[in-house]
Amino acid sequence: MSKTARAYTNIALIKYWGKKNQTLKLPYTNSLSLTLDRFYTDTKACVINNDQDIIYLNQTLLDQTLLDQTQSQRIRNYLDTIRQMYSFNEHFQIDTVNHVPTSAGFASSASGFAALAAAINETKQLNLDKKQLSILARNGSGSASRSIYGGFVEWIAGSDNETSFAQPIETESEIDLTILSVVINKNVKKISSTVGMENSVKSSPFYPNWVTLVASEIKEIKQAIAKKDVQKIGEIAEHNAMSMHALTLSANPSFTYFEPETIKILQIIHELRQKGILAYATIDAGPNVKIICTKESLKQVQKYIEEQLSNVTCVVANIGSGIQYI
Repeated sequence: MSKTARAYTNIALIKYWGKKNQTLKLPYTNSLSLTLDRFYTDTKACVINNDQDIIYLNQTLLDQTLLDQTQSQRIRNYLDTIRQMYSFNEHFQIDTVNHVPTSAGFASSASGFAALAAAINETKQLNLDKKQLSILARNGSGSASRSIYGGFVEWIAGSDNETSFAQPIETESEIDLTILSVVINKNVKKISSTVGMENSVKSSPFYPNWVTLVASEIKEIKQAIAKKDVQKIGEIAEHNAMSMHALTLSANPSFTYFEPETIKILQIIHELRQKGILAYATIDAGPNVKIICTKESLKQVQKYIEEQLSNVTCVVANIGSGIQYI
């Protein structure tokens, strides 16, 4: 049996930044995300009679360029991990269509590996429940563990392969929260998230404080979610994002994912708040900014951004769903 699995990206409101186990992709801290409905990956996996996997990305056979080889090797290693975990030997043809800017801070690996895990689960009829599927996805990309679910999701850091998984945060009804993604640059970032995390953990003097901060802010933001307090959610998420990027600035050598337009957007967001318009920023490992709004504030925020920055693209994203089969 083979179906196309669709997984959506997620944006971490409380971020993880640093892995205590690179092989199992176990983070030092829990994290909390929101699955979005705008960016997604569709993946189909078919068993083939071949001695190696065949991988297509956006209808192009990988391995044609050095970048392709890096991407395909990561996927091949992941498929080897799945074969080892579930004791089978078949190889696959993987067909993936990625509706996400790759390596630009929009969690393309999250939707990508979540969709791949779900596609393998369906093709091999592993009959994994959501928790097991989250564990499987995490073995490909840590943040992929969260894209198994829709809405607000917490990834439990855990201590081994069985205890590190994501779980949904239940809310009684819909919350008036919208994300305005401001795309500054779709290019591949110069410093990968993995390298950035390693450098921050090793050399930022503030990393121990980061671990303590995340534990505190996860509790706070879960309370805000329960109260449907979008302003408080925004305040906590923005502080957490700025604290994460402070780790990159305080690493040795120092580095940043910000571009001049990133700083300009942050300044615009402060101006909007001074005008009484609800807007808060969160930024992953990339220059692009995600702005937390309400449906009421969205149009004003987007208009203000587009008036002051003509070279950016604004994309509206709402709360998305978990894994789907199409």
